[in-house]
Amino acid sequence: MIRTVAMIRTVAMIRATAILVTALLVLLAPAASAQQDDPRPVIRVGSKNFTEGYVLAEILAQALEASGFDVERKFGLGGTLVCYEALTTGEIDVYPEYTGTIHQAILKLDAAGAAAADDAVLRRLLRDEHGLDLLEPLGFNNTYAIALERSRAQALGVERIGDLARHPNLQIAFSHEFVERKDGWPGLKAAYRLPHTPSGIEHGLAYQAIGGGKIDVTDVYSTDGDIEKHGLVLLDDDLGYFPRYLAAPLARAQMDPRAREALTKLGGTLNEAQMRSLNAAVLLEGKTFAEVAGVFLAGTGVERGAATGRSRVRLLAQRTARHLQLTFVALLAAILVAVPAGVFVSRRPRLSRPVLYAAGALQTIPSIALLAFMIPLFGIGVVPAMVALFLYALLPILRNTTTALFSIDPVLRRVAEGMGLTRAQQLRHVEVPLAAPTILAGVKTAAVINIGTATLAAFIGAGGLGEPIVTGLALNDTGLIMEGAIPAAALAILTELAFEGIERFLLPAHLIANK
Repeated sequence: MIRTVAMIRTVAMIRATAILVTALLVLLAPAASAQQDDPRPVIRVGSKNFTEGYVLAEILAQALEASGFDVERKFGLGGTLVCYEALTTGEIDVYPEYTGTIHQAILKLDAAGAAAADDAVLRRLLRDEHGLDLLEPLGFNNTYAIALERSRAQALGVERIGDLARHPNLQIAFSHEFVERKDGWPGLKAAYRLPHTPSGIEHGLAYQAIGGGKIDVTDVYSTDGDIEKHGLVLLDDDLGYFPRYLAAPLARAQMDPRAREALTKLGGTLNEAQMRSLNAAVLLEGKTFAEVAGVFLAGTGVERGAATGRSRVRLLAQRTARHLQLTFVALLAAILVAVPAGVFVSRRPRLSRPVLYAAGALQTIPSIALLAFMIPLFGIGVVPAMVALFLYALLPILRNTTTALFSIDPVLRRVAEGMGLTRAQQLRHVEVPLAAPTILAGVKTAAVINIGTATLAAFIGAGGLGEPIVTGLALNDTGLIMEGAIPAAALAILTELAFEGIERFLLPAHLIANK
């Protein structure tokens, strides 16, 4: 009887696995077809995750399309580190960067070195030490600035950054990157002897916070369209602390020379006022990045690239398919590793603690940090995202498998031994069936965790439902954020319901009732 039940259950599990594998192959099909050869050369354009980064990257992309290139857009990458690593590993070919950022964050020059590095020196250092080319600056200086609401600044009599020292109780929040950069808060605090202890905040959310009165002071980019929108005033940098941040395409040295020539033509075509206008057109008028870039290029005499717009329904379907691909490929890999590992350590109690502690340590690494750690190893895109999600899924499955097997009544084991079952037969016919409900609960937990965590994969160019969330954060657009958040939440709910169905299909009713 036991053998018959086990055979039925095994057949059911094989059927479920076949269904899962088939579904995964369908999900992987769009990604595979995208890799087919294209007769036109492809240039991959990246951007950081703030409004101006998107606008400039779209300008570069459309200029390249007008010159006969196909462009793969990898926008909204999570900051300088991610973009730089993507560039050096060949995951992208070009992205818009700023000279001040290159001095401090890439070349890591001190103040004296940065001051001595003219354009020729900067280009030589980038080429010799990093294999990168800095193309012609686009024409405007988007330096850091410190902003305060205009009415608040007038009431306090604050006009210069140095005046902040007289108001130690002001609530200050700076972007996370600014807090950590040498040319950001650490140097600013020392130069002006400021007594404040700022908190970190996502750059796009800072405007919302200062407009709502939650904070008083934040860092901004001097060409941000949000400055006028929120009625902010830029404090005078009376010590001249902030260096110049000239925007320019930063490219791989191996990039197609014709692409380099096309982007060089954009040199000197943008000034500060124009850049603020382009940013404001997105933030205040609701225009898309593509629309704003196209209008600008038409004004410079550069033909805009062919329209590549997709319907919202099709875009949602593609993002959902990619999200499912990321989630369930990583989940399947975690199942194949964690369940056998749980069985192995359950037979060796001394091993169980260190193995579970190691899996638990992975869970303590912040999601975005773990994704960043993957970049030097796997670049950007789908692969590092899947690896990170795989690591996050290990603990719930491993812990539930181990706990369930440890919890089996010893009397049942002795009965199984008395029946003459070998250790392998005990595991197959007694222990795993009894532990199955708890193991399946761990898999369900891991699946739901992966669905949520996969939204962060957009920061490393993996796509999915995180894309509209990242873009919405950059634009302070709640509706755009909901375009990603609501489908992700719906996927989590559907996953819960799907696993309940799997439980009813695979497990005897009395095991489900006692779970």
